[in-house]
Formats: sequence, C-alpha cells, structure tokens
Amino acid sequence: MRCFTVLGPSQSGKTTLVQALSQLDCATPRTETAGNLALTRFTFLNEPWCALDVAGSAEPSGTTGSALAASDAAILCVPSDPGAAVLAAPYLRIIEDSGTPCLVFINKMDAPQGRVHDIVAALQGYSQHNLVLRQIPIREGGVVVGAIDLISERAWHYQEGKPSVMMEIPDSMREVEHSARAELLEHLSEFDDGLLEALIEDREPPTNVLFQTAAHILNDNKLIPAYLGAASRVNGVMRLMKALRHEAPSVATLRARLSPAGDAVAVGFHAEFQKHLGKAVYLRALADGVKAGTALAGGNVGNLTELGVSGAATLAAGSVGIAVKADHLNSGQLFTASGTQACPAWVRGHRPTLARLLVPANERDEVRLSTALARLQETDLGIEVAQDEDTGHSILRVQGPLHLRRILATISDDFDVKVTEQIPGTSYRETISQQAEEHYRHRKQSGGSGQFADVVLIVRPQERGAGFAFDEVVKGGAVPRNFISSVEDGAVDATKSGPLGFQVIDVAVTLTDGKHHAVDSSDHAFRTAAKMGTREALLKAAPVLLQPIDRVEIHAPSVFSGSIVSLISTLKGQVLGFEPNPDARGWDVTRLLLPASSRDDLMRGLGTATQGTGWYDSEFDHYQELHGKEAEAICRDHAKEHA
Repeated sequence: MRCFTVLGPSQSGKTTLVQALSQLDCATPRTETAGNLALTRFTFLNEPWCALDVAGSAEPSGTTGSALAASDAAILCVPSDPGAAVLAAPYLRIIEDSGTPCLVFINKMDAPQGRVHDIVAALQGYSQHNLVLRQIPIREGGVVVGAIDLISERAWHYQEGKPSVMMEIPDSMREVEHSARAELLEHLSEFDDGLLEALIEDREPPTNVLFQTAAHILNDNKLIPAYLGAASRVNGVMRLMKALRHEAPSVATLRARLSPAGDAVAVGFHAEFQKHLGKAVYLRALADGVKAGTALAGGNVGNLTELGVSGAATLAAGSVGIAVKADHLNSGQLFTASGTQACPAWVRGHRPTLARLLVPANERDEVRLSTALARLQETDLGIEVAQDEDTGHSILRVQGPLHLRRILATISDDFDVKVTEQIPGTSYRETISQQAEEHYRHRKQSGGSGQFADVVLIVRPQERGAGFAFDEVVKGGAVPRNFISSVEDGAVDATKSGPLGFQVIDVAVTLTDGKHHAVDSSDHAFRTAAKMGTREALLKAAPVLLQPIDRVEIHAPSVFSGSIVSLISTLKGQVLGFEPNPDARGWDVTRLLLPASSRDDLMRGLGTATQGTGWYDSEFDHYQELHGKEAEAICRDHAKEHA
C-alpha cells in the first residue's frame, strides 16, 4: 500500500481533491474519520492506496506531523490565488521539516485569481526547496481549458467530470511552453549530470529519461513539482495521481527517514479513545509481518485489522492497520518488536499554548478526570497536562479553542465526566521596597507549661530573583542555637502570604537579638514569634506587587511582523527584536517580554494579526513591580476571592 497526506489551508479544496483521486478507478473508496483526520482507502490501477486528509484549521495540530510520519509523500493543495500562499506557509514549513517529498497542486483553476507563475513565486517565498512547474495552463478567452505537460510536451483538454482528452498544443502556446520547459529542465539538470551534459550539447533528452530523473529527484526530496487543475471538476487529477504512482517513493524510503537504524517495523501515527472499545491506535507497517497476537513494542497486539478490510490482519510493509487491546501502543512512536522509539520532534508539532483549569462538576470525579486526561495524553500529541499549584486542579494546555472544544466533548461523552473550564490565575507575587525592624514577643500562659519567645528581626529586600535568605547575628546565647532553625521556619511561614495576600519573594530576614525562658521556650514558641514578627516587619517595609513576565518567541511569516509589533504594544509587552528564521524561509522570529496575564490575549490577537499562521513559545523570565490602579485592583480582587 502507498500512503500520502493532503495538506493545505481551509477552503483550499483538500477533501474534494481526495474524493476525486480516490474515485479515478470508478471503485468505491472507503473513508474512516478519526478526530480531525480522515483516512481513505482506494485502488488505482489495481494498487492499494491510502490518503490521509488533515482538517484545515487556523490552529496548529499535532495531527499534521503524525500524518506525515505515515506518508510516503505529501500533496500541498493551494487555491489559485497568490495572496493565499502565506496561508499555506505553515504546512509547507512542516512538510520541509519532516523531509517528506512534496507535490504542490494548484486547485480551483476553473476560477483562477492570479497567474500560475505568480502563485508559484509566492509559494517560493516560503520554501527552502525550488518549486518548479510541471504543467502550464491553456487558456481560451481568459478561461483555463487545459494544461500542457512540460516533460512529455503533450496537451490535455479538460472535460467536466471526466478524464481529459489529448489535443494539439495551440500555436499561441508553443513559445511559452518552450520557455517553461527550458526552465524545468534547467532545474532538473542541477541534480543529473547526464541531463546537464545533454543540455550543454543542445541534445534533446528522451522523455522516458526525463521522467526517471524527475522520479529520482522527488525520491531524494530535492525539488517540489507543481501541478494544476480543479478537483471539483476532476480536472488535472489523473495527472497528479500518475505522478504519485510513478514518482513518489516507497515505504522503504519512509522507514529509512524515520528509523536510520532500520529496526522499526511500524509507526503509530494516530490514536483515539473509543467508548466501550478502548484505545484504538492507527499504525502503518514499515516492514512485513506485523500481525495480531505477535510481539510489538515489547507487548502483544491484541487485535489488529487492516484499514478498510474486515477480520484480523497480517500487515504487509506499507499497509495501514488499527490496533485495539494494545494499550502499550501510543501515537507518535516508532515500534520495534521489543520496544519503542520516539518519533522526530516535528511529529509532535508546536507546543500547546492555550491553558485552561478544569474543575469537575462533582468533586468525587477528580480522580476520574485525572484518569481521562492521562488516557487522552496517550492519544493526542497536541495536549499537555499539569497541576495547578494553588488549587490542585488539572491544567490542560491545547492548541486552540477548537481543540479545547473537542477535548471537553471527549471527556464528557466518552468518560462521562462533566467539567467546567476556567482561565488559570496569574501567579502574582509580592516583595518589599525598604528595610524594616521588628521586635516581637510571643507569650502564652494557660495551665501547664507556657509559651515564651522573644525575637528581634530585620527584614530587607533582595535583588530580583535572589529568593529568600536567612541569617543570624545573635550574641551571648540570647536565643539558644537549638531554636535558630525554628526562627527560620517561622520566617519562611510568614512569606507564604504577605500583606497583599501573595507569596513574598526576594527578601532576607536577619535575627539580631532575642530572649528565651528556661522552661517556657520551645521550638513552637520561637517559630510562632518569628512568623508574627516577620509579618509585622513586612507590613512596615512598603510591600509592592510583582507580576510575572514571560519571555516569548513568536514564529510568523515575515509579512506580519509589523502587525505583531503593533499587537505587542497594545498588550503592554516589550519587543526585544526580530530577525529572519534561518531554518524557515520567509519567516521571522520575534522576541519579546510580556506580562503573563496577557497570554490569552496574545493567542487571540496573534491569530488575527497573522491570519492563523503564527504561533509562539513562552517561558517564565522574571518578576516585575506593578503599581497604581492596576495593582490595587488585582489585590482587591484577590482579597475577595480568598475572603
């Protein structure tokens, strides 16, 4: 079985293209939908094929990379509009990151919104590979009625819903065809010395040799050929399918790309949890012999069926199967007979950035929710799960709002757990801006042994990021050595919630003096005295609110850099600079500092500013003082929440 992925921006006609390709042999294809991935099995010239159609979305998806991990080739489907090239840029980028041989299909040529050369030139601005036209359009009265193949030099006239018919190359197109063909051969000759020699000697290379050269170049992922047509009218679809059949590499090439050691026998590229059935893992065999009841990834495969075929299966190399009752298998992994290997980093996709606190409607469902999230992590490469330090509830990070909606629906429908989502609170802190001294005496007498401890403390601010420090300069045994650690523990207790209601950081506490009682002094008494004394000192030391600041890297096409700078200014961020991404043509990396409270606003604003093409990575950088009405409002709201 041969396998390919169809990618492209929303409204590019990907699904229509898959339908047209799968029905060329007039056989009935079989399509199975799993989440945002549709798998279509069909035959072409008596050979089995599988097309993976990843749903177009403004959100990055781990499904994209995992589908490419199971594919011999990729088709990048783009509309016939040069302005839409930027929307295809994220897909072109991950295709190149994965090393998957790619063919571009310029769709909707029945209603073109630009010249083909302009479309290719626009795409070229985002590709490390050279894009070369394999066809040029034939126009009559401004309408595209056919195409000329630049290798065979045959012209084809489109028919509505039918295979194209051969025609003579129009006289008006001969000069254009010769020029376009010469450009194609020049690109091909860069990778074939024999062709280069023929061109230098002005010899016409044989057509069959040119097709072999093109296949060799696509196998080696040296160029990206571009085809054209209109999938809704079945125009140009046959030529694209024949290019896949004759020029796309086999599963052996995929195996070498994913597993240089050559010991992987299958790759898990998708998984989902199915109610009453359990986890279903979609895998592609990279070698012969994968079957039910045998060892795979260190365990036995319970049940294995081939995609589109009923009954237990033994998968031949290249075949796609679905494994159930094999909980040790996960998506995003390479499987050997005895163990697993991690897939390359591009398979997982971008790190999820939309965070939500999940609170079960029934407190008794907290454990069930944790179990559900753990299972979902096994099947969805695009989520991360953590625990909120303040509430103990689960924090779910996903790719975007649509992804979040799907996850919540799965938790509700498949795991029967009802949850509410909340935006995680910002982890504010507080510190002090000046030094203060406090003399505190703790005395308590109530039947039996009393409590007595006397401490003199100096509390002072430290540099940002220095954390908490404690020392003592007590002389003459005013505070016995065995109680010093209790004083430190009490000071630490006081920093857990300061005068403003937040954890206190970057302060130093010094014990300078004190008194003790031979009978009534104890560890508890000195810990209490230190805690209360430190609290009083913090109140005197001019407390200030601190907000967390993230260091952020935004990845987006260069044309949006100006919009991103404007967005950051509205979010009270500080742009540190931007520069071209050396690993992605046509992309910029913008570095900035941003208040952590603006994370959600950044995600929403970035989607608008970059038409859904940009994404960001962030990590905590430092705390920064916050003053004025904004700080007062934050402290007031925090006090209400904890009243």
